[in-house]
Order: sequence, then C-alpha cells, then structure tokens
Amino acid sequence: MTKVAVANGDGIGPEIMGAVLSIFKAAKVPLEFEFVDMGKWVFDKGYSNGMTPEAQQTIESLGILFKGPMETPKGKGVKSVNVTARKTWNTYANKRTFQTLHGVDTVFSKAGIPIDITIVRENIEDTYGGIEHMLTHDVALSRRFITRPGSLQVIKYAFEMAKKKGAKRITCGHKANIMKLTDGLFLDVFYEVAKEYPSLKSDDVIVDDLCMKLVSRPDLFDVVVLTNLQGDIVSDLCAGLVGGLGFAPSANIGDHISIFEAVHGTAPDIAGKNIANPTALLLSGFGMLRHLGLMEAATIIENALLYTLESGVHTGDFGDKTIPSLSTTEFADAIIGNFGKEPDNNPKPFIADQEPTPTSFKLEKNPMLESMELSRVSIVGVDMFVESNLQPTIIAEKCLNHTADIFKLVTISNRGTQVWPKGSSFTNLVNQYCCRFESLGGEAVTQVDIMELYKRLSHDFKICSTELLNRWGDRKAYSLAQGQ
Repeated sequence: MTKVAVANGDGIGPEIMGAVLSIFKAAKVPLEFEFVDMGKWVFDKGYSNGMTPEAQQTIESLGILFKGPMETPKGKGVKSVNVTARKTWNTYANKRTFQTLHGVDTVFSKAGIPIDITIVRENIEDTYGGIEHMLTHDVALSRRFITRPGSLQVIKYAFEMAKKKGAKRITCGHKANIMKLTDGLFLDVFYEVAKEYPSLKSDDVIVDDLCMKLVSRPDLFDVVVLTNLQGDIVSDLCAGLVGGLGFAPSANIGDHISIFEAVHGTAPDIAGKNIANPTALLLSGFGMLRHLGLMEAATIIENALLYTLESGVHTGDFGDKTIPSLSTTEFADAIIGNFGKEPDNNPKPFIADQEPTPTSFKLEKNPMLESMELSRVSIVGVDMFVESNLQPTIIAEKCLNHTADIFKLVTISNRGTQVWPKGSSFTNLVNQYCCRFESLGGEAVTQVDIMELYKRLSHDFKICSTELLNRWGDRKAYSLAQGQ
C-alpha cells in the first residue's frame, strides 16, 4: 500500500477532494492517504509559507502530494503557497494535458477538430523567482533568471515524456527574437537535446505566433515546451480550447517530489454548496496514479469518467442545460456506477501496472546544478544603473569625468533604448539610466577596478544597481541597447 500526502485545499477544495477520493476508494486503488495542513487557513495561523512544518516533513518523506486549489491571502506580503511548494521541492516540469472531452462542448468539438496537446512548462525559474526591487520611486525591476541546468532538466523531461507518449512533434515556444540571451539560452538547450531524439520532429515557434496558431489550428500541435511565464499563459489558453480550467489537469514533476493538483480557483462563492465540478482534480489524479505505476486503476476510472461525460451527465458549470445537473457527490457516484464501461469515442487502452516512479529519497545536502564552463570568462566592463532626471548629454558629461585610464563610456540607455551618443528627443525618459562602461581595448578588468569606478561615480549619482559585462572567450555575454 503506497502512502501519499493529501492537502484538501481552500474553498471548494475539500468537496472536490472528497469526491475524488471516494472514487479512488470505490475502485479499490491501493493508496493510503495522509492529510497535511496547507492553504490560506495555515497562512492565517502565522505560517508564512502556507504549510506547517509537519506538513513539509510528511511531504518530503512520502514524495507525492495530491492537493486541491489553494488561496494566497491578499495584501499580506506572503508568497503563493502553490509557487512556494513547486519551487521548494524543485518540481521543475509542469505537465498539463489538454484533450477533447466528448460531452464538454467547445468551438472545436462542434467543428470536429480533435485536440490532444501536452504543455510542458518550466516551473522554477524565469520571473517566478519574484526577485523585485524599486530602483527609484518611478522604476521597478524584476530579475528574470533562465539557467542552462534548469532548462536542461525540463527540456529533457519533455522529450522523454513525448517519446513515451508516442508523440510525433515537439515544439519550443519562445521569445528569443527579443530576449536573445535568456530565451536564446532556453532555445539553444532545446536543440542540443533534440539531437538525442532524431525520431521526433523538433521545431520552434515565437510565442505570440504560437498563441495565434493554437486558437486557429490546435490540432497541429502535440507537445509544446516553454519557459515559466510564457508556459503559464499558454497553459491557460489551452485550457480554454477544451472547456476551461475545470477540465485541465496539472502535474508538477521533480526528481524527488511530485505534486498533482487542480489549478483552477477556490471558488469561495460556491464553497460548501456541493455543486463544484471535480473533473480537473480527478484528471490530475489519473496522472498521479500513472506516476505511481497504477495503470489499470487509472484506465478503469478514466474510461468511466469519459463514458459519464459522453452520456451527458454534468455538474452545473457545463453540459446540456436541458439535462438536470448533478451535485458534486452525485457526479462522483455516477462515475463509480460506470466502472467497467468505455466511451464510444477514444477509450483509454488497458495497460498493465508498471514499476512506479521512485518517490522516496533522503538528501543530506542541496543538489548543485552546474554545467561545464566551455571557455574562459573575463570581465570587460560594467553597466551602472543610475538615478537621475537630467538630460542624457549631462549624464554623459558627468560619466566621462570618471572614466580614468581603464574604461570608456560606450552608451547610455533609458528603459533599454539608447539615448547617447545617438538618440532622439522624441524618446520619453524615466529617472533611471543605464550607463555602459567597457574596458579600453576589450582587456579584462577586475572587480576592484569596477568598485573604484563605482566610488567615483557615486559622487555624482545614486547608483541603483550594477551588472558585470562578462565575456566567454570571444563571445559577449550581454545584450545591446535598442538602437545601439
């Protein structure tokens, strides 16, 4: 008997979780559930990460968390418990499968266009680090981290998953045409991994073009892998293609701990009324069962769900309004009553139980992810971000007074657009500039040299932030300003 941690969630969470667990119990799924304390009410008790220490210990010892929707209190300066859980346990791949469900009418189902798309979203990095600073009273900065090891983890998972699924195509969604270093790194890793999977058609699409294609021809796509923020947006877009978040399962996969959850809201307006739709959480539960090797149970229950939906049975949020809707518990009972039945459309094939993905680990120290440095790094300058409401020419005059014999002032930009030595008086400015100093002759400089420049500049400016200009071999590791 495998034991998994269960967190009911907030709002409608306890109702839909109760319905799903009743289905698992009726199917005699060989799982034991240990309930843990997570969610808004835990925040309210003073636990800033939304979970008790006992809950964290239980989840880390069991390796599997099955959770309902959770609310993050507003205006209290606390982080989302959902994001915290995913990042704390390094569940680096968010897998969400979107399929046509007969009985759930959409524009595409009515047009006879089948949908079977799997979105794999990087789950740890990007702007979801939540690392933000106010540089001036007018300028906020969010740092976006994309790493080679983190990209490799999620992209390798996406290719392996696509191979097991029998996918023919895997697509990388990105914005590398604009974010050439961050999205460019993610795209580079994608094609590096693609070389190991020659049987899969591997291609890439700029994310805005991807969104347009998804809402016009979703049947052209199979597996799509994206960075965190873009993947978050595209995932919800795809949920809209198949009927909404109420039909969108979610699995957060890590090497040691995995989380299976409903990603829709807590719906406090209907909480306690026994009318919520448990389908998304049940679909997420199928992912958990298959992760644990319980293929037969997952197939029996999923076919029963598909048969139930195909028969026109529904809760109040979807379906034929001429057919009376069922309560949450009645909907669960209907699925239980259809065990052993298969839908006419796309029944799930029987697959024997398999070896489960390992879920029990004990780590003595934090894993360090680091790739091999392929060439020697040198520092060849610095970007100094300064606060000022002066005009660019005056900023330049002050900077030129401090360049000494090591640095030259190359460009000054404002919100990423060059305003010196070339620019336009039509460019609107804010009170924060980036002044780029490069070493004379491209020679390497030291951090001490940069600190000396910082000290000199600080006589004239408040320096909000700095970034080293690195170079690996002959390759510059920094972007140009717009118009430079």
